[in-house]
Amino acid sequence: MIALTAAEVAAATGGVLSGVHPGTVVSGPVVSDSREVLPGALFVALPGEHVDGHAFAARAVEAGAVLVLAAHDVPHPAGGTLPAVLVDDVTVALGALAREVLARLREAAAEPGGAALQVVAVTGSVGKTTTKDLLAQLFAADGPTVAPVRSFNNEIGLPLTVLRADEATTHLVLEMGASGIGHIEYLTQIAPPDVSVVLVVGAAHLGEFGGVEATARAKSELVRGLRSDGVAVLNADDHRVMAMAELAPGPVVTFGISPAAQVRATDVTLDQRGRAAFTLVDARTTHAPRSASVRLRLVGEHHVHNALAAAATALVGGLELADVAAGLSSADALSPHRMHVVDRPDGVTVVDDSYNANPDSMRAALKALAQLAGRDRRSVAVLGEMLELGAEARQAHDAIGRLVVRLNIGLTVVVGDGARAIRDGANHEGSWGDEVVLADDIDAAEQFLAQELRAGDVVLVKSSYGSGLWQLGDRLVGAGE
Repeated sequence: MIALTAAEVAAATGGVLSGVHPGTVVSGPVVSDSREVLPGALFVALPGEHVDGHAFAARAVEAGAVLVLAAHDVPHPAGGTLPAVLVDDVTVALGALAREVLARLREAAAEPGGAALQVVAVTGSVGKTTTKDLLAQLFAADGPTVAPVRSFNNEIGLPLTVLRADEATTHLVLEMGASGIGHIEYLTQIAPPDVSVVLVVGAAHLGEFGGVEATARAKSELVRGLRSDGVAVLNADDHRVMAMAELAPGPVVTFGISPAAQVRATDVTLDQRGRAAFTLVDARTTHAPRSASVRLRLVGEHHVHNALAAAATALVGGLELADVAAGLSSADALSPHRMHVVDRPDGVTVVDDSYNANPDSMRAALKALAQLAGRDRRSVAVLGEMLELGAEARQAHDAIGRLVVRLNIGLTVVVGDGARAIRDGANHEGSWGDEVVLADDIDAAEQFLAQELRAGDVVLVKSSYGSGLWQLGDRLVGAGE
């Protein structure tokens, strides 16, 4: 973060100084985890359902934090209270601080000799994290870039990401998630984007949104939140996304497989490892379209759209087509539990995609599993519950079970009662043997797989993060070491 005095932090957040000199300078990072404190840091004492950040504030100060953003005074072990800015709502204050810092960075960028700063925001029902990881790698070759760690895309993670930027930052990549109307609008008020990227409108969080059309309205807030001269980068293959073009205050650039897309992929092929290759075409001008070859290192055909979204955004950001194609071809999956492929020494291949799941991403992962296994290896799907689907939950899980049969997955292990409808759907589709089994919990699934897996198997682990199946993903990877 840029250096700020305690008084400036208080002014930005509407807070009151307590136990600290107004001129005390915050010169380190802004963190909400006391284990990440560095000298000069600002520690944000966030409230939580199970753990209150105020309980760790003293530890943060002992580790070098010079200021705490808190809702109330915290006793100092040596007497008195910890140096703090006291606010009514710590989460809201964190957002206000990020808004102020970004505004200052933009002012500095506008000065002669200032580093140009571009804010890119990504949303969509699937693919957000992979796309922001691709953008982070593409933009890093162009200048100092800040992007979220893991999936920091909410009212806490986004401002923490913004506050990592400083005067040298040229690209600030943000992921914006939502589980209801108004969530993305709030995030764009903290960080109005120069470029808004909308990937797809799908079936994620149906329980919160109440339907796909409501999901589309929520995602459209990213386009509405653009700065007045901002650019909307939209998926030409999704009609709900393309409908957002009329909301854009400025230019619109489209991407997709469709011939109408300005930045598109042609001649898409998959290798035996399920990795896509294609010709990247830039047809934004009236001149002859330019093209370059791309060969992704990511597993799954669905990553073509993520790559195209990143390519279109990078081109809007001023990168050359050849550099974009080369960058995509060398890019890796940076975030854990995202189609992470590990070949174990015992001959088993594990595809860990257990960070999150909804019907769209589950279908994509199963198709990638079938492609990766091919005809010579047994495909094994270990599937947990897809959360936040509301009234659609049983039908959605049933449909996944039917798809498992249609894809001829060799063995499916359904983990937990919440995912039981996957087994039911498979049975209704025609699975009558022992190729679909139900495990009561993660431990039972691990014990079954320890006895069942053999050399040559390709194992997909897929579920919503909240189901905890990511723990089994870690164990399956570790079991082969």
